[in-house]
Amino acid sequence: MKKMKEEGINSNSTWWWLFDRGITASFFCIGVAALLVRAAVSIHPYSGAGNPPKYGDFEAQRHWMEITLNLPIEQWYHNSTTNDLSYWGLDYPPLTAYQSYVHGLLLRFFDPDSVSLYTSRGHESYLGKLLMRWTVLSSDALMFFPAVLCFVIAYFSGQSRGCKSSISWHIAMILLNPCLILIDHGHFQYNCISLGLTVGAVAAILSDREFVASVLFSLALNHKQMSAYFAPAFFSHLLGKCIRRRNPILEVSKLGVVVLGTFAVVWWPYLHSVESFLEVLSRLAPFERGIYEDYVANFWCTTSILIKWKRLFSMQFLKFLSLAATVSTCLPSMVQQIRDPNSQSFLYALLNSAFSFYLFSFQVHEKSILLPLLPATFLALEEPFIFQWLTQYAMLSMFPLLCRDKLVLPYIALYGIFVLIYCSPDGIPFTRKTNSCASSKSFLIAFLLFCSLVLHIIYLTLTPPAKYPFLFEALIMLLCFSQFVLVAVYANKKQWTLSKSPSLIGKEKKSI
Repeated sequence: MKKMKEEGINSNSTWWWLFDRGITASFFCIGVAALLVRAAVSIHPYSGAGNPPKYGDFEAQRHWMEITLNLPIEQWYHNSTTNDLSYWGLDYPPLTAYQSYVHGLLLRFFDPDSVSLYTSRGHESYLGKLLMRWTVLSSDALMFFPAVLCFVIAYFSGQSRGCKSSISWHIAMILLNPCLILIDHGHFQYNCISLGLTVGAVAAILSDREFVASVLFSLALNHKQMSAYFAPAFFSHLLGKCIRRRNPILEVSKLGVVVLGTFAVVWWPYLHSVESFLEVLSRLAPFERGIYEDYVANFWCTTSILIKWKRLFSMQFLKFLSLAATVSTCLPSMVQQIRDPNSQSFLYALLNSAFSFYLFSFQVHEKSILLPLLPATFLALEEPFIFQWLTQYAMLSMFPLLCRDKLVLPYIALYGIFVLIYCSPDGIPFTRKTNSCASSKSFLIAFLLFCSLVLHIIYLTLTPPAKYPFLFEALIMLLCFSQFVLVAVYANKKQWTLSKSPSLIGKEKKSI
């Protein structure tokens, strides 16, 4: 007890008994709880359940297993009589296709009918659904969880033991993030793989292992192209480090070789001809869907209430406009990283880069909010309010989608778990120190939370006017967009503020 007091650790802390057993033991206990929560969510419906003819994301993932198992690799992205791309054709990079093949082997071993060519379309047997859910659960346990452990070890290394008393709370916030659980284990996707690779890359950056980071992030890009949301942050940070070394050109060249080599290995089956390569590439950029779909809380969809982008401008012009807006909003964050590439501001750069893509890039989906939310989770200890605020509105922005999937019950349950952990005693070390906000600010926060609650209730209980069938989705979109913009502005300002502090660069100087 005396030793604990000397190290500045509260013996009454909710998380102390976990931390006292070390990082690995803490992680194991919380990880088991997180897996049980995921398993509980997976017993609920999924995207497109019992909704022919195309069903939903669950059927898309199953169909990719069917295609990769039964057709030669060169035909996976090729439109033909045996592979109709209009029926859930593969539209992710090759690493997703390889993952589908491996998972398909498991399904074929236990339930061959679930992945048989043609006849398995819309397959929804109990065993088939159980096996599909297990593939996501195992992917989470094998990819995302170990990456989070590596991140936590890298993030807390070198910090005082007093700071480490919050490590279990931080692990819980990352592993029990309600948005990722609802999308992967409710709606049904494999974001845990690409996000896990990204988390591993971030951990490598924090540990000054640039080559490992380059390989892992290249694999993330080759699993889901949306990982490009983080590309400006990785590129500018690594470039900033390289130009400070004795031979910058050599350092950049080495990283370039690592990245190109990783891409070459993943894309090797499609590099034998330009036609095959372009065939895969064309599937990764769905420009024909338009600049936005549904009611996503980004700039283009929100402003379309006043400016009918699709009607007024050509597709080509919208592509250019979207690219220009995304790059210009990324640029300040990239410049800061090139000028001062330190680890702490890098986490903010990830958040700013992801927000630039989410708010302004072409063809954004509601689920894409998972990407800005990931670095916000990394910063949960430094920015507890920003983290919980973004999580709340990320959940609200996906609420219409999750309602369509009949996931309201797990939505409420996971939100409750999130609030309980977030508000746990001694869980947030800096909240009490910064609890003197003005009454007007407190009123505004309370008002926005009230609006969020009202919109939840309205969406569940009322029917929109026949003239405006998507009125409630539009209101949710407007509220979430306003909060996302505020968080993005704050994060950009904070990143530049950090660059003025010389105390943050210590770790980087050791490797330069």
